This record gives sequence, structure tokens and C-alpha cells, in this order.
Amino acid sequence: MTSPEYGHHFSLQNLPFGVASSVQHPKPQCATRLHNIVIFLGDLQRSGLFARVSDLPEEVFDESTLNTYAALPKATHRAVRQTLQATLQDCSTASLPPTSVEDITKVQLHLPVAIPGFTDFSCSLDHVKNAGRAILNDESPPPGFFHFPIGYTGRASTIVVSGTPIVRPLGHFYDRSAPAEKKPVVYGPSRAMDYELEIGVIVGKPLPPNQGLNARDADEHIFGLVILNDWSARDIQGCEMVPLGPLNGKAFGTSISPWVVTLDALDAFKATGPAPRVELPGHLQDLGKFNYAIDMTVELQHGGTTSVLSKSQAQNMFWSGRQMCAHLASTGCDLRTGDILGTGTVSGSQEGSYGCLLEITKGGKAAAQLADGSSRVYLQDGDVVRMSAVAGGEISGVGFGECIGELKPARVF
Repeated sequence: MTSPEYGHHFSLQNLPFGVASSVQHPKPQCATRLHNIVIFLGDLQRSGLFARVSDLPEEVFDESTLNTYAALPKATHRAVRQTLQATLQDCSTASLPPTSVEDITKVQLHLPVAIPGFTDFSCSLDHVKNAGRAILNDESPPPGFFHFPIGYTGRASTIVVSGTPIVRPLGHFYDRSAPAEKKPVVYGPSRAMDYELEIGVIVGKPLPPNQGLNARDADEHIFGLVILNDWSARDIQGCEMVPLGPLNGKAFGTSISPWVVTLDALDAFKATGPAPRVELPGHLQDLGKFNYAIDMTVELQHGGTTSVLSKSQAQNMFWSGRQMCAHLASTGCDLRTGDILGTGTVSGSQEGSYGCLLEITKGGKAAAQLADGSSRVYLQDGDVVRMSAVAGGEISGVGFGECIGELKPARVF
């Protein structure tokens, strides 16, 4: 069941969308959340609450994913949101059907969407500079970084909802402990497990193939945002990245938070991102406030101790979610409802703002100190990584709740 710790993230100004089940609602179905109350939207639709919302399909909220709803026009989403806000304006659920509301501790949360595709980008200039220093002792960004948001295709089938354990993967990597100058490639459990603090952009309204998309028009196709932890086996990744890039070092598990926070809920927190360094083609030009002022935190929990590993800000990312969508579509690629586009690690330029252990430990050369006096270079079995995010301040802002996962031992091979 789900912790009530982040109830303050889900005010009337938020009203995110997710998928939940419970004893009273055994079939996973669409829901929203007000503080620590989960509201099952199918019950509200049957009660006639959304009768005035045009183009809302019957029983759309009884489905086990949000895909059908997410694909609807933004005008329909806004009408549903406004209806909910008007009904709940005093933050009371007393007027709702009794069957529609349950305490957060009584429900099970599920993946909010069926995910046809996953593309992970690298949108933080600070991250690529920090990682470059850690790995190559060279902070120069990749050649294409300032021209377009670089990325790679990930494994959509291994995306799991927050709370799902992550099993340490097996793979090929260089045995750094071997005495030989030329390190042998061995196969076994990863020895360099890491996390990556990211935001996931969820596609709503689909875009057909060969249509293209301008970044400034992409909001119509973005259903909302989630926290995303792109778990990474750094040794496996390092062995396979030349010449084609990540595969098994990333393809074993990616966690997302269960509640999709809509762009309408985040509208008040738009922020101006970094200025372009080169002249961009028309489809990537996105002037004005294209980022969001979202504060993000990573904590590590082990043996009853919680240590804050980093705090970073999404508004500093060089490329926006809209530009990621536009770049992916620029070749003629389609966008499908439920597609997830990851921002890449959200990092800052100072210690304490690094969004992964690779940066914190300078590529494994230093140890991160924990609150109980112990240290980490990379994750140990039993470590729990918890990420949280909020826009507008922890007390009265619009939050995402948590994205949490425990690292389990590798399977026997």
C-alpha cells in the first residue's frame, strides 16, 4: 500500500492522474488524488459529474490505463480538471459518491499508462560537464549537444511503477580488479549500480508519422510529467557504449512515480531556461518560459537511516520537454500516447546538486558520505533510493510525491 507522507503535494491546485485499485475497486482504474484521498473517477463519471464535458467517452475512467483519456484534446482535460476543482473547491469530498473515495493507505498504485516507447535524452548541460570530468577528465559537451537534445532509445517494457524492487542486473564489464593492464571482460552481477534523477514527459495526444512538430506547439501533445529514475549499471554501460551507446546497462529497470502531474497544474511555475548557444532550426526554437521551476531531491535509505544525496532544479536544464518532442518528431517519427521521454539526469553545477552517484563520486574515485557515517561509491543491495519533486515550495506547492525503489541482489547465474 502507499505511504501518506506526501499528501501535502496534492492540493486542489494539483489533482494529478493515476491508476489505482483497492479491495473496493479490485480492478485497476483511473483516479485522482486530493491530499491523502484517492478519488476513483469512474464512480464520478457514472454519477453524472462530467455530464457537461463534451467529447468525454463513456466509461473512459474505468479503463486500466490512462491512455484513452490522455489521448483526448487538452480542452477536454481542462474541462475535467475544472469540474473537479469546482466540485472540490472547499477541499471536501463530502459531496462525492461514498464509493468513489478511499484513503491513500488503502489503495495500490499502478503504472499510469501503457508505454509503447521510451526515449532517454541528455538535457542537462551541468550533467554532461560533470560526467565528462568524472569519466574523461574533460567537461566538453558532446559535439551535438548545443544543436539538438541528444538521446537514445530505451527499453519501455522494463519501466515499472514506484515501489517495485529493482534486481541488480547481470552483464558484461571490464574487471577493474584484475592486475593486468588490459582489463578482461567478464560476465556477472554489476559492481557499479547507480541511479539517475530525471523527469519523464508522458505523451498524450498522438502525433502521426511524417508530420513533424514545432516545440512551441508541443504542449498539446504532452499529457503531463512524472519523476523518473533511470537505474544504471555503470560498468555494463561503460563496456558497451562504444560505438552504439547504452543497452543492457540501462535496460533492466526504470522507475516512474505513479501520479501524472499535468502541465495545467504546473503552469504557474514556468521558468526561463538557458539561452541557446547556436542558431536553432525553426522546429526547435522555443522562446520564453519553456522550463518549470521544479525542485528535486534524492535520498538514500539503508538500515533505518536516511541520507540526502542531492538537491537540484529542473529549470536549469538546457533543453525542454517540448524540444525533446519536436526533435524526436523532426525525422518523421510518430509520437504515441503513453510514450515516455526522459530528460536525462537533472544536475546542477555545485556539489550537493549532482543527480547521480557517477557525478557525486567523480566516476567512482571518491565516496559519498552518508548520515550514519558509512559511505557509498555505488549502490549496495538493500539500498532504497527515494526521489521527490515539488514546484512552488514544499508546503504549498504542486508536488509529484515520491519515486522509490529498493535494489535487490542479482539472480543466481
